[in-house]
Amino acid sequence: MPKILVADDSIAVRKVAERLLTEAGLGVTLAANGEEALAYLAKERPDVVVSDVIMPDKSGYEVCAFVRGHATLASTPVLLISGIVNHEVTKQAESCRADGVLKKPFQGTSLKDRVLELIAKRQDAAPASATGPISAPVAAVGEPTMQMAAQHSQGLHQEVHKLKEIEEQLRVERAHSEELTKRLSESSEQLAKAKTSEVQLAAERTRLNKLQETLTKVEQQVSRIPELEAALKAERVRSEELVKRLSESSEQLAKAKTSEVQLVAERIRLNQLQETLAKVEQQVSRISELEAALKAEQDAVGAFKEEAVRWQNSSARIAELESTLHAERTAAKQLVQQLAELEQISTRTREAEAGRANAEQLTAELHQKLQNLEAELLTERRKGAEAVGHLQELERVAMNVHEMEGLLTVERDRNGTLTRRVTDAEQAAESATKRLEEMARKLGEIASLASQLGGGKG
Repeated sequence: MPKILVADDSIAVRKVAERLLTEAGLGVTLAANGEEALAYLAKERPDVVVSDVIMPDKSGYEVCAFVRGHATLASTPVLLISGIVNHEVTKQAESCRADGVLKKPFQGTSLKDRVLELIAKRQDAAPASATGPISAPVAAVGEPTMQMAAQHSQGLHQEVHKLKEIEEQLRVERAHSEELTKRLSESSEQLAKAKTSEVQLAAERTRLNKLQETLTKVEQQVSRIPELEAALKAERVRSEELVKRLSESSEQLAKAKTSEVQLVAERIRLNQLQETLAKVEQQVSRISELEAALKAEQDAVGAFKEEAVRWQNSSARIAELESTLHAERTAAKQLVQQLAELEQISTRTREAEAGRANAEQLTAELHQKLQNLEAELLTERRKGAEAVGHLQELERVAMNVHEMEGLLTVERDRNGTLTRRVTDAEQAAESATKRLEEMARKLGEIASLASQLGGGKG
């Protein structure tokens, strides 16, 4: 098995190179820097040296110069690798007699192809003639060629087997990716339902807040019911007092009406007296004429005096009656005003009773609504608890969705890596097939040359 020395200060580059060369059926030794590479070269003789150009202690140019400076290593192929390949790097590689410069990171199977190419060139460059018969070198050339063909065939079988394994893994990963996609779709649907439930929960919370505000207003109105009942009770007491006063006022009004009738009769009598007085005044104006009849009229005058006294008494009585009438009118006005107030109070009492009935009905309705609100509140609380539980479940589902998305991303990266590996394996298989055909062609040529040489010897 050909031995390959890989020297690079990057562990990632060393691992990639090891994987690519190991898959080709080559033995690989890794060195982390130039000093380790030189220490290995002082003891061993690898078939190919692969060295990074820039390393902390010894550069790839120095490693190549060390190889070319030792007789036992001078023919060993040296492949330099570098992140930057320009004219300066190429010129220095030529100055230290390197066999080529390869850019990293490696593209596909470029490293493996170059290493195998260098191994083949080294074997082709081996001396074709040596001491002994001619058939001996032919056998010496044919034997390693057959061995190499067998190794390449074995490597090809290994690559085919790995390709099948990779295809199987790819199939499994695709099935897993489909399952994750399906679960992601279900999780998205659940998340959409969760958002809908969240919107409904927000609406229910808004409705609950409105119901709580309405309940607060109802409670305030209910708290005013005792005050309204007390005010209604006071209005009833006041109404009873007003009714009692109205009854007394009615009695006084009846008395006032009787007095008014008497006053009218007295006024009629007073009119009669005034007419009589007018007649008397006419007679008095006729005193000069009636002096002769004075004596005859003295009795009438005495009677008239008595009548005048009675008239004076009646006049005093009239003044008293007028004063009484004025007082009665004032009292009547007050009674009318009180009656109007009593009617207003009665109206207010009826309104208060109607309001009380309405308040009692409203209280009953509010009590019923309160019971309904309590039942709805219990239902809403239960729904809220269920919605919170459902929301927590949905949050856990969302967390699982995020984890699934991370896993899906990892699986996608892994699928991409597997796809690249399948592509590399396909390219390697194609390259190995080409090399195998080239080997078969060369073996045919060697066999033909051997038969010609055997015929010439004969």
